[in-house]
Amino acid sequence: MSALIHSSEDDLVFLDEPEANDASHRTRLTKKWRIMIIDDDPDVHSATTFALGSLEIQHRPLSFLHAYSAAEARDILAHETDIAIILLDVVMEQEDAGLQLVSHIRTTLGLSDVRIILRTGQPGYAPEIDAIRDYDINDYKTKSELTRTKLYTAVTSAIRSYEQICAISASRRGLELIIHASTELMARQGLQNFSSGVLAQLVALLGGHTEGFVCSQQAISPLEPSLSSPETPSGLHVLAATQSFDNWVGEILDLVADAKIQTLVQQTLLARHNIYENAATVLFFSNVAQRELTVYLNTGSHLNEMDKRLLEVFCSNVSVGLDNVMLNSRLHNYAFYDPLTGLANRLKLLQTLNETLLSPLKQETALSLIDIDHFAETNDALGHHFGDLLLCAVARRLSDHFGNDYQIARVGSDTFALVGDEQKVCPDEILSLFTAPFEVDNQDVQLSATIGLIKLSDYEGDGSEALKDTNIALKRAKTHQRSGHAYFTRDMGVEIRERVRMMHALRGAFESERLFLVYQPQVDMRTKQAVGAEALLRWKTEEGKFVPPDQFIPIAEYSGLIVDIGEWVLRSACYELVNLRSMGHTDFQMAINVSQAQFSHPLFMQTLHRALQDTQAPPGCIELEITESMAMKDPELLIKTLHQIKQLGIRISIDDFGTGFSSLSHLQKLNVDKLKIDRAFVNEIDSASGNGSIAKMVVQLGQSLEMAIIAEGVETQTQTDTLLSFGCYLAQGYLYAKPMTREDLYPWLDNQKNLA
Repeated sequence: MSALIHSSEDDLVFLDEPEANDASHRTRLTKKWRIMIIDDDPDVHSATTFALGSLEIQHRPLSFLHAYSAAEARDILAHETDIAIILLDVVMEQEDAGLQLVSHIRTTLGLSDVRIILRTGQPGYAPEIDAIRDYDINDYKTKSELTRTKLYTAVTSAIRSYEQICAISASRRGLELIIHASTELMARQGLQNFSSGVLAQLVALLGGHTEGFVCSQQAISPLEPSLSSPETPSGLHVLAATQSFDNWVGEILDLVADAKIQTLVQQTLLARHNIYENAATVLFFSNVAQRELTVYLNTGSHLNEMDKRLLEVFCSNVSVGLDNVMLNSRLHNYAFYDPLTGLANRLKLLQTLNETLLSPLKQETALSLIDIDHFAETNDALGHHFGDLLLCAVARRLSDHFGNDYQIARVGSDTFALVGDEQKVCPDEILSLFTAPFEVDNQDVQLSATIGLIKLSDYEGDGSEALKDTNIALKRAKTHQRSGHAYFTRDMGVEIRERVRMMHALRGAFESERLFLVYQPQVDMRTKQAVGAEALLRWKTEEGKFVPPDQFIPIAEYSGLIVDIGEWVLRSACYELVNLRSMGHTDFQMAINVSQAQFSHPLFMQTLHRALQDTQAPPGCIELEITESMAMKDPELLIKTLHQIKQLGIRISIDDFGTGFSSLSHLQKLNVDKLKIDRAFVNEIDSASGNGSIAKMVVQLGQSLEMAIIAEGVETQTQTDTLLSFGCYLAQGYLYAKPMTREDLYPWLDNQKNLA
């Protein structure tokens, strides 16, 4: 059969299994390292044996045991001995089958010498730090990263560990100290704390007279604090030390150590393994983050072979702990710091705010959110890389100006936060930083910012609420004036929370069918006969109170709920039109309002088609009302969509005409059917100062463009007579009928017919 394996060039290839005579040749060799492969994938078994079968480690060949499930592995391990390494799949019968088997091996069977290397094809199932600590897992790798070379390296390292553990099993003190050290160091948090622990364990292992220090190379992650200055030749920094070297902690190695010590440490880093000299020993600890540690010990010449073996085992085990400390450190950094700027992130800011609000510092502290004006346009025009450099430049200027005494964070794509003394966290101080241009990629870029602020002295909420309220102030500032500022007030909080409360209540009302339609008849003022009706949305709460449309319609539009509500209104009105026609009102027109959010939705035409098809409403009796502001917002899109609507036979009306500073040229292009005179202009007819001149102008404009005209809000006979004199014949208003439910509409229409 063929097996999937990485070649020496680390490419995936399919190779034939070794011939039987090759296998028989290996079996003639007597002493072998026994390796057990536990994996539910036969190809993994084949690939592993092919990759390792012809190799020798420590001048000894390898032999293999195979188990294809955790249950089968338990049976084999119950009677097999001298297994050096177990290559174990994490996910088999269940997601944690591998870890359960490790527990069985270590706890139930008591096999403490065998080395376990976990492998997983699913990186998300890599073992947690607790599992590595509790079960003494030697290593873990994803299958994708285990090339032939890396597999050989991992197995070689594990076999060396196994051989050394077996060789020193008689030395119980050393073995117990190593296990204790590994477990204790696993619990350490942070590189410096881990380094101190390593040094303490080594002193205990080799004897109390050993002195030394731990040093590390400069950080490579922008999230980690720089451990040396750029001019440092070696980039080595002393992290921890025993008493003799105590004054070296925190210093640059080149500045405190003599040439002999520096040379020995550098040789260890270059060789990437431990170096044992007559005067001293330098240990090397590698890790996945490439943050290499070296430990210098003035052991002198008293180290024997057993001591060296103990140190090798110690380094092998502790390196796994170092991997996890570095991983945990990186996770901590990514959890609390912004990877682009190195500033604190939102989570770290909230932590600082909560601590500040519980301390006396609250009385003199302010929080500010700083939003870069028009950053999205800059990002789009000059590219995301330039935008990133620009954000870093802003972060540096904030950090340079305010220093370490202030908490500076990046809490959004182009939004920064600042916490500190309210005398300096103020609009003048912050906005002055944006006076001078920012130098980015050899270009001067002028920026402005808008800020929202809150004083924490009398604030009663927690950090999360303070951040929300500052964001409310920022939005208020952006609404009123860019490059300005606004302090949060209680009124702002009440307003936004009332809006959110109403938004949730509206969603609940829609889902529980507490929204309903009413219909206001539209009449021909000459005959007093109804020619149609406008469908109007109403909301009655569970307590029986009506919420005015001018309160909840803007909320529906703001939240996007208007799209779903609008579709329901469209369908309901179409069904009602069909009912009215079946009752004999065959010339009845149904006017239906359409919001900007509905109209600009990409599926609007599809929704309209489906409503007509499902209800079988005649398109010629339907009139869609759009506002004048909608008509002027995106004329090109509107013209295209209106053309598609008109092709269906549906009529178009412009509502509230005369209030939106319309462009007459656009109005001609729209090809609408009707103009509705706004009630404000109708009311002028009765006022002392007005004679209805604007209403008259709208009528004349409609007539010249061959459009129908309807007036809304007609409440008096004077208004009716005046409008008729202008040539406007259609109206709706309380003089003729109030909006009514479908149950009231039917008898009203019948009564109108009888009167006729």
